[in-house]
Amino acid sequence: MPVVMSEARFEELVGDALDLIPPELSRAIDNVVVLIEPRNSDDPHLLGLYHGIALTERDSHYGGSLPDTVTIYREALLAVCDDEDQVVEEVRITVIHEIAHYFGIDEDRLHQLGWG
Repeated sequence: MPVVMSEARFEELVGDALDLIPPELSRAIDNVVVLIEPRNSDDPHLLGLYHGIALTERDSHYGGSLPDTVTIYREALLAVCDDEDQVVEEVRITVIHEIAHYFGIDEDRLHQLGWG
């Protein structure tokens, strides 16, 4: 049974996870919007998704682009957790994982680092 949690509390957890990003990395994040959605319509089990052009792939043609997005899927995350402590941990992992994609870190490397 999924964990029951208010949208406000879940948003707070996402904000707390973003606050864990070291300041030197936070300052490098530009043109990124973090969204919270119930589920991904194409893959309802997906916990998070980065959509955009990684910082390592941006060039002079990037200017004027719409913001990249990091989407955190609330219902999917709540469904895989047994209690609020586990939600806190899974949100933290998911947010860091998706922000890492912004910095150009791929899935294989994230798994090696323990953020998979």
